[in-house]
Amino acid sequence: MRNSSVAQAILQTLDREQSHLTAQAVYDQIRGQLPAVNPSTVYRALERLAEAGEVSVSDLGTGAAVYETVGGETHHHLICQKCQQVVCLDPTQVSRFFRAVEHQAHFRIVTNHLVLFGICEACQKAEA
Repeated sequence: MRNSSVAQAILQTLDREQSHLTAQAVYDQIRGQLPAVNPSTVYRALERLAEAGEVSVSDLGTGAAVYETVGGETHHHLICQKCQQVVCLDPTQVSRFFRAVEHQAHFRIVTNHLVLFGICEACQKAEA
């Protein structure tokens, strides 16, 4: 099996799902169209795609790295540590924050993904 066909299947899967998928979830999804693929091939292809800047790798606090295609507008997340709800942040707010930090610290930020962990409103109410 050619690695390019695996990489293509991975990119198609990530584009179609439009969500953060673990390597295992990617493998589970492409296994149907590429029955001869094995998990290690998928892991290596994901690593190459990340190194090439075609997919991003994030830690959303779930215990496994998640992947998504790089394209379109960057986005950032709030993650609830109780229920694992994921909330997308307004990228313009984060960009303003990044610019302020860069200016104050004389530092160039190169990250394309900010993840902040906390407790969502629903879980805060449940604690009360």
